[in-house]
Amino acid sequence: MNAEPRHGSKVPFGTSVRDIATSFGDRDPLPEDDPAPYERPASGGEPGSSNEVKALIQVVVDIVSVLAVVAFCRLFVMAPFVIPSGSMENTLGINDRILTTNGITRGMAKPRRGDVIVFTDPGNWLDNSSQVGQKSDYLVKRLIGMPGDTVACKGSGYPVTVNGVALDEHSYLRPGVQPSGFPFEVTVKADHVFVMGDNRSNSADSRYHLDDSNGGQVPMENIKGTAMVTYFPFGSWKFLNNRHSVFDAVPDRQPR
Repeated sequence: MNAEPRHGSKVPFGTSVRDIATSFGDRDPLPEDDPAPYERPASGGEPGSSNEVKALIQVVVDIVSVLAVVAFCRLFVMAPFVIPSGSMENTLGINDRILTTNGITRGMAKPRRGDVIVFTDPGNWLDNSSQVGQKSDYLVKRLIGMPGDTVACKGSGYPVTVNGVALDEHSYLRPGVQPSGFPFEVTVKADHVFVMGDNRSNSADSRYHLDDSNGGQVPMENIKGTAMVTYFPFGSWKFLNNRHSVFDAVPDRQPR
């Protein structure tokens, strides 16, 4: 048996509480890692549960933010379309996906000669070879004539002319096709444009609708965007060159 220290005996300086407890016969000393009572987690709580909830909330906020940005871009900046026909080959192929200007950006950049534009059907033009996208009222063509322009061609073997200036269209016309297989001449009226496909032998464009209510012309209010880029198929991803330089020599004319 351990001898108890006598009453009033001195404890050597520096002796710890654990040593004192042992000296009184405490055979079960305090464990080194036993935390103080106030350091124990509260009963019923899970460590880190609050952080997990905060992390989940942050993920939800991030997802909602991304969806909001996509919706904004879709409504005001860019819009996607699918090309189902060959009327714009080889500039645009069948099943190509394109992004166009839209909303705010369309208002900032006015259409120009040479632009590839997407527009709503101006007068029952649509058939299986000319519609664009999943909706049935969109078409895609190249803008050739602005308001006041006179667009003409003498037929097979001759170039298209705008205000008397012959166009060199080889940079965008599908190889082997004529600028126009038949003659035509039209003066574009105010707030309208004249459009043609790049694959002229397979494009029911303005030339084929000269006898409709708009004289084959597209009201500018029908233009929904200017094509900027193809994003699918991935191997053919490219920015679209709208070939404005083809029209550099064409003088402007005011509509009558």
